[in-house]
Amino acid sequence: MLCAISGEAPQVPVVSPKSGSVFEKRLVEAYIAEHGKDPVNGEELTADDLIDVKSQRVVRPRPPTLTSIPSLLSVFQEEWDALALETYTLQQNLAQTRRELSSALYQHDAAVRVIARLTQERDEARDALSKVTVGATRTAAAGGGEAMQVDSAGLPQQVLERVENIQAALSKTRRKRPVPEGWTTSDAISAFKPIETSEPLYPGGRALSVNSSGELALVGGLDGVVGVYSLPQKAVVQTLKADGPVTDATWAGNKAVVGSSTGTVKVFENASEVASFSSHAGEVTALAVHATGDIVASVGVDKSYVLYDLSTNAAITQIFTDAALLSVNFHPDGHLVAAGGADGQVKIFDVKTGAAAADYAMSGPVKCLFFSENGTFLAAVAGNSTTVSIWDLRSSKETKVLDTGSQINSIFWDYTGQFLLTGGPSGLTVQQFSKTSKEWSEPLRSAVPARTVAWGSAAQSIVALNEEGVVTVLAAQS
Repeated sequence: MLCAISGEAPQVPVVSPKSGSVFEKRLVEAYIAEHGKDPVNGEELTADDLIDVKSQRVVRPRPPTLTSIPSLLSVFQEEWDALALETYTLQQNLAQTRRELSSALYQHDAAVRVIARLTQERDEARDALSKVTVGATRTAAAGGGEAMQVDSAGLPQQVLERVENIQAALSKTRRKRPVPEGWTTSDAISAFKPIETSEPLYPGGRALSVNSSGELALVGGLDGVVGVYSLPQKAVVQTLKADGPVTDATWAGNKAVVGSSTGTVKVFENASEVASFSSHAGEVTALAVHATGDIVASVGVDKSYVLYDLSTNAAITQIFTDAALLSVNFHPDGHLVAAGGADGQVKIFDVKTGAAAADYAMSGPVKCLFFSENGTFLAAVAGNSTTVSIWDLRSSKETKVLDTGSQINSIFWDYTGQFLLTGGPSGLTVQQFSKTSKEWSEPLRSAVPARTVAWGSAAQSIVALNEEGVVTVLAAQS
């Protein structure tokens, strides 16, 4: 009798009544415990159903191949041969694996070297692009256009002399300069209310500049048109056409200077275009006028600032930096120009040489900045910030942080250096600095929303422009 499961003679034979087969008891009980069925025909079966078979104990015979020493040696030899063959196969597989791993490592090393070289070439190309010389065009009022190359060379001698002369004249009298007669006071500012509101002029208004008389304002927006708005007449009296959406505009004497998102800077006089420059390889983000009144600076996303001489309608120098520039302002003495970078740095340059003079770190892209007329302080605002940082130029330290409680889009310091005007989507404020007590106060807080702001004549009024292109004038009620 042989077990139906193992095929060997069972030590403890049992019979299944379901199939009549003989099994080794331990094997069939283990099968029943797991499956509950007869191994042969699959019928339901329990251990109690098994029938013991009475038989003599079976003595298993020794395998005939292991009954002598020669047969054992033969088996050992076969096992050794099999082990030697397996070891040889493993060595071959190991050598093949090592070769494949070595090849993979060489390929990885080569890929890393290629990536490093390409990264270096990319960085060099970017650096070369940021320093590329950009051609600027000069269009004269009479005599046609003349092209010129603009680079980071020093200022022409005649321009340099004007800058040095104006600096010498202004720096001597600045600290002793009295407040002009008829200038506004803190009490008058506290009484400012909106007295005039225009119709929406130009959508997406970003540009606002009031001329020295306080009667005309440049207003520009996304439609590429700048209007000369008469504040006394409450109407647009002239329109100037830019090449694209207007990003900034400013008065330079009786000339209107307009920057656009296409990278052009246009100069208008008596509603006629007298010059056009394309020095920037990208959007012009801000404009500023030098103390001479006929030198203008523009900054752009191409990481450069450009100086223009409006007396000759020429671009005279272009200085490249390491980040896109978002804002610009001249020191009141005219020897420094500050540019706000997208990297959160206020970059101050020497106007005469273009050399970097100082860097001030802000918490984000420098959206707007303005020098105080006393020549000592610089106000700067980071993007989406509610605070104005006041930097002392003498110590290069942040001496005050003014928190207005609402987002600031524009700032404007008055001629006397007392009143700092801020504007934003939630309203505008005036922060006052007292020279005697060295303390700050807030004489005015208004809910008039503003994209950009400016002081009127003698700071007796405030002009604000919102995103819809609406001009609002705030002044004391007469």
